[in-house]
Amino acid sequence: MAAPIEVTGSDSEAQPEAVLDGMQGKKIQGRSLGQIAWMRLKRDKVALTGGGVVLLLILIAIFGPFFVQDPLAYHQNLIDPTYSRPRDGFWHSGISGEHWLGVEPGTGRDMLARIVYGARISLLVSFLATLLSVFLGTILGITAGYFGGWVDYLISRAMDAFLAFPLLLFAIALVGVVSDGSFGLSGNGLRVSVLVFVIGFFNWPYIGRIVRGQTLSLREREFVDAARSMGARNGHILFKEVLPNLVAPILVYSTLLIPTNILFEAALSFLGVGVIPPTPSWGGMLTLAVPLYATAPMYMIIPGMAIFITVLAFNLFGDGLRDALDPRAK
Repeated sequence: MAAPIEVTGSDSEAQPEAVLDGMQGKKIQGRSLGQIAWMRLKRDKVALTGGGVVLLLILIAIFGPFFVQDPLAYHQNLIDPTYSRPRDGFWHSGISGEHWLGVEPGTGRDMLARIVYGARISLLVSFLATLLSVFLGTILGITAGYFGGWVDYLISRAMDAFLAFPLLLFAIALVGVVSDGSFGLSGNGLRVSVLVFVIGFFNWPYIGRIVRGQTLSLREREFVDAARSMGARNGHILFKEVLPNLVAPILVYSTLLIPTNILFEAALSFLGVGVIPPTPSWGGMLTLAVPLYATAPMYMIIPGMAIFITVLAFNLFGDGLRDALDPRAK
């Protein structure tokens, strides 16, 4: 058995208060969970880059139309009537100092203006559809996970039914059935509403399952038992105790659901059930570009890159946000 180490001299005479000598006059402050998440997110340069691109796209969608040309204005003088494509520019794109991304084959409409206005449609539909999915999924998921029993059984079977639903076919059929003027809406207002309803209403089971699984774990925690012992009602426990602990997974999944909805809106527009032409949309631009890819490839590349960059930026930001909000991540 080793002998204890003898402490002599100044070490033996040091007082506990001496440790705080260098902290005199300084107030020690704790960090909230939001501050800790922000510190971790700042260290992820890739996520910050994705977030910066997302913010830039939102600003472009809001303020861009004030600085670009009319997306419906024709410039036939820039089109070669023989081949129905722009006369000048790289790959006959019509790119110039006046038209930074070139012009549309056949009509000569400014591509930059159409990309900016198309961003409005894509972001508007994806954000509203995501809000609808998050609202329904959170309410139904937290209800199923907390109450369990027959309530959980009914909601879970409804999730299974919605997940098995042929969403794309239903969207195509619904657009064809809903007549112009329904619900007091017409034109693109009706089309956007239908798209938001179809995409948002039928995608709620994905986030509903995540919320349900988290709620099953949270309802057994000590703070929930403490609230019950103090006489708290189920509504108070659900929305004051359980729901605040679900904000992080809901926020992360929302950032990952938005790019999925952007792709779905582009796919519906590509199939001709999106916004009504000549209103620009990224999917609709790809539809018009398919027969022209051999003679004017830039007309397909530009909207395709817009969709690719937007989806990639949202995914990178969502991955970084998930790591920042996960206390177990390093």
